[in-house]
Amino acid sequence: MTQCFLEGNEAIARGAVAAGCRFFAGYPITPATSIYQQMLQLLPPSGGVCMQGEDEIASIGFCLGASMAGLKAMTATSGPGISLYSEQISFAIGGEIPLVVVDVQRLGPSTGSATKGADGDIQFLRWGNSGGMPVIVLAPVDVRDCYLLTMQAFNLAERYRCPVFIASNKEIGMIRENIDLDDLIGPALEDRKLCPADHPGSPFTPLPGENVPLFLPLGGERLSRQTSSTHGEDGYITTDPAVIEAGILRMQEKLLSAVGDFTFYEYDGAANDSILLLVYGVTSRAAKTAVRELRQSGSKVALLILKTLYPVPEECIRRHLQGKTKVVVIEMNLGQYVREIERLAGDTPVSFYGRMNGELINPKIIVEKVRS
Repeated sequence: MTQCFLEGNEAIARGAVAAGCRFFAGYPITPATSIYQQMLQLLPPSGGVCMQGEDEIASIGFCLGASMAGLKAMTATSGPGISLYSEQISFAIGGEIPLVVVDVQRLGPSTGSATKGADGDIQFLRWGNSGGMPVIVLAPVDVRDCYLLTMQAFNLAERYRCPVFIASNKEIGMIRENIDLDDLIGPALEDRKLCPADHPGSPFTPLPGENVPLFLPLGGERLSRQTSSTHGEDGYITTDPAVIEAGILRMQEKLLSAVGDFTFYEYDGAANDSILLLVYGVTSRAAKTAVRELRQSGSKVALLILKTLYPVPEECIRRHLQGKTKVVVIEMNLGQYVREIERLAGDTPVSFYGRMNGELINPKIIVEKVRS
């Protein structure tokens, strides 16, 4: 057994290196800085590169360049930095550039409280790109998740050629837990599919029946093209409505049609449960305690912990809504993900409790909200 006393940020860094990350760039910001510090220790001995940009915009730009050259890349920040990342995130989506972005959320708005946690960036991660294209957002619960979901994030970025977000927060990122590294069996590693020698090398042309283009790195022996503007399969800028629409719909479909392949969640419930408690992130830990107390008092309550937030895992949510007479959604914000549940719940009543004051939502509050 290899026991370690790790914080979530350290586990993210170790998971990234285990997934093949060889480039990191970031800018110090509480509570994400220790990811940068860990990568500074881990990457050079692994033959990788760790850089501090002059600001957040430069940092994510470095990562995009490294990824376009063929490296697995990651950056990490918090709410104010995510705001600055927005233009480059849009570039990563439109240019189909693999990238892992860690958001260790803190209390907003603006610079907010640097040492207080929240889940206030959830909607921003989904909609914070020009054009509103779908993105992948994974939400860890604990240190174990930080390691394993980071590995999954790299696989998904490579598989679908897109940015993937890890929606952590201050409480998950900076609290330490004992963990057995030998018990962390990660997924088989994936790499983006490269253009074979007999391929014409058109940078945005998928193989027949597929939605993800083959990858041709910049700076290699073969000519490749990259642009942030609307383009055709050949990478040249275009204003042709048919070509533009085909590309947009392909980028949308490659994620929406595949969400069932990366729907990560935990479910604890019985067939006769009438109440569904739905949570994500660090609040999940209080929810587990609350569910035990509720069951001891006779409540028929099931618990669904979502770890894939976007694209919304609609089939998973609908399946666990079946037979329930009430849904209770708890979030460390004023109500962001609950809108998705209301959309899917149909006639099933949805109750919500959220707050954003820097304090964790404890089990007692969750018990009260479920009972009420």
